[in-house]
Amino acid sequence: MTSAGDILVVNAGSTSLKLHLVDRRERSRATPSLAAASGDDPLAAVAHRVVHGGTAFVSPVVVDEAVRTRLAQLEEIAPLHNLPALRALDEARERFPSVPQVAVFDTAFHAAMPSVASTYAVPRRWRDELHVRRFGFHGLSLGWALERSSSLLERDPGELRLVVCHLGGGCSVTAIAGGRSRDTTMGFSPLEGVPMASRSGSVDPGALLYLLHHGETTVSLGRALNEESGLTGLAGTGSVAELEQRAEQGELAAGDALELFAYRVAGAASAMAMAAGGMDALVFTAGVGEGSAAVRQAVCGYLGFLGVEIDRSSNRGLGDRDVARPGTRPRVLVVHAREEIVAARAARELLAI
Repeated sequence: MTSAGDILVVNAGSTSLKLHLVDRRERSRATPSLAAASGDDPLAAVAHRVVHGGTAFVSPVVVDEAVRTRLAQLEEIAPLHNLPALRALDEARERFPSVPQVAVFDTAFHAAMPSVASTYAVPRRWRDELHVRRFGFHGLSLGWALERSSSLLERDPGELRLVVCHLGGGCSVTAIAGGRSRDTTMGFSPLEGVPMASRSGSVDPGALLYLLHHGETTVSLGRALNEESGLTGLAGTGSVAELEQRAEQGELAAGDALELFAYRVAGAASAMAMAAGGMDALVFTAGVGEGSAAVRQAVCGYLGFLGVEIDRSSNRGLGDRDVARPGTRPRVLVVHAREEIVAARAARELLAI
């Protein structure tokens, strides 16, 4: 059952569809389907998390036909994300024809990222005509991580230098300083960066050209990089929980995949600490970041040279918390991702409701 003023948040990720009703006091409750969200009281709005806004969308927007058409054109850049989001958007518009539909973009958080971080060293015609640049993603999650880190550390968000590890089906590591993105591992698409559940992360472009010359097509290559790579390519599954269980049983491939994953995340975190001008806190969020004590410990183990030390007892706890060893710097935070709160808040501000 909805209540007057609720905003339905539709979060179509690469591996899941999450639906939440968020009330005016920012209390959130999950709902199993769009049909279940159709209570007696009208919704104030439907807010859709859209991963890729390209250069056209750098702030939330009310969806009309022109916006819907432009979003469809961005599908090829983020096929695992924008297509599910568009399907959910179409279903919501049909089910709630009189309710405003608002698109909120993950890329928007990085819109003011410095050009030294957003620019690829490629021909100008690619950059100017085709807008080939680094966009960055997971913006809704990053906005919440910044807010919660500020609360946990009791410091102004604008003063913090954070390295945020969003580790889930998709994974990114981001430098935040002065309240905004300074650099991030994902780039033109959500393929760049560290290995993920089924996505490769960064691969030498020369290897991809080689594969195209040896029988792969752009279609087969895209499928392999998005759906058959990452942890799935290394050990047959993108589930970190399953890999941890198999590693405990002595399976070398599972253990090696997890070690490679932690190594790459830690390497990215080191680079992001440079981009942020230091690191007041290392933040873990999203399904794996929140849920895997072993991954957090492994990543932090590689970062000891930066002063990172984890408290094993706190690391095994629950909830938003600081898991760094007492008295050490930087702090290590675990933050439960609340993208629905950020999306609902953005829709309310846009619609002035």
